[in-house]
Amino acid sequence: MGKLSDYELKKLLACIKKDPRVIVPPMAGYDSGVHKIRDNYLVVSTDPCIGVPQEWFGWLLIHYAASDVALFGARPEFCTINLLGPPSTKHETFLGVMQQTCRAVDELQMAIVTGHTGIYDGLSTLVGVCTAYGTIDRSKLITPSGAKPGDYIYCVKPIGLEVAVNFALTRKDMAKRIFGVQERRELEELVRMQSCVREALLLAKTGSIHAMHDATEGGLTAALNEMAEASKVGFKIEFERIPICKEVKILQKHFQLSEKQLLSMSSTGTILASVSPKAKEKVETTMRRNKIQANILGTFTRDTHHILVRDRKEISFPADADDPYARILSE
Repeated sequence: MGKLSDYELKKLLACIKKDPRVIVPPMAGYDSGVHKIRDNYLVVSTDPCIGVPQEWFGWLLIHYAASDVALFGARPEFCTINLLGPPSTKHETFLGVMQQTCRAVDELQMAIVTGHTGIYDGLSTLVGVCTAYGTIDRSKLITPSGAKPGDYIYCVKPIGLEVAVNFALTRKDMAKRIFGVQERRELEELVRMQSCVREALLLAKTGSIHAMHDATEGGLTAALNEMAEASKVGFKIEFERIPICKEVKILQKHFQLSEKQLLSMSSTGTILASVSPKAKEKVETTMRRNKIQANILGTFTRDTHHILVRDRKEISFPADADDPYARILSE
């Protein structure tokens, strides 16, 4: 379930012809593309929305794609919307989702340009697709490939929070048992943490970010490996520095998750940023003023080794992700 492996994806993308107008073409590890538009660049991202809490479906539909645009340094300005459902889908369902979508668009000061809505026999559940885009000055573009040796690796917001929040929303009875009634209610209020837009744009405005990537599907494992591969660098991070909320640790214990699965836990809303040592104070001041949690995990390195320091011992960082999201939310 979910994304194809890098190997399979690269085989699919091999048939796409190069075009001089396209600055960032479809590539593994890149969640947005970029093409020229007059003197600027246009950042474009498209994302599906499926299997999420229905009361937040429209909001997440917009923020998934808008976040990817913001992570390239551009403010999301416009979007297109597709809402597709099985024959059993009621008009009220489409209406409710569209109202959520419009509120999310208004909050971000975006505009819906076009879209499509329909009912199809081949579907068994509601599916949404949003394509978001925004312009950016050529000199301000940020991609996952800009990390430099010596840069600090910042983790903005905890890993695994998405899973804990969605678990609390969709599996309420079990969440009450393992988290407690009050903790489950508090988690429900954190859905908005699954957006990167605000934090990514604040980071971009500092002018000190060499690369950014969100830790969605595949979590920290996928995001960090993809940034390193795209930038042709290695990294060394410390396990004890990784921000992990108590609810995620409870999920790890309850579902008997390995450390690899913990690091691979889908973390929509969590950002990894590559920051020059000279900009450390500036970035931390920005995060502190805006009450945003940001932790330094380690640094990118000149050699290409991927190292995790655990209990003062250096071990290899997981080479591939083992995301337990589907298991936790469906078991």
